Amino acid sequence: MEINFEKDYLKELYENGKARSKKHRFQPNVIKKFIQTIDKLRVAKNTEELYPIRSLNYEKLIGDKKGLESVRVDGKYRIEFITTLEGEEPNSITICSIIELSNHYK
Repeated sequence: MEINFEKDYLKELYENGKARSKKHRFQPNVIKKFIQTIDKLRVAKNTEELYPIRSLNYEKLIGDKKGLESVRVDGKYRIEFITTLEGEEPNSITICSIIELSNHYK
């Protein structure tokens, strides 16, 4: 999938391992797992390839977050994103727009 980051701090976390904003500080192990999870999304061709990867716990969200999809970073954090399909089969590309790194239980 092609990965786009909707917020600057998410791109900074992925590329630099930290964000300049003090509001978006995370533990080093969370950042490491965030980068690993983004790499798994990048390798997948489409969302159907995410289902068999049990550690990601891929799901389409319901309720007030309907329309979003998510994968698990660790027991506490999840990556929320939206996928869109560009082009025609068989040359279609899935674009994954990362919306948020959220504390799942907050």
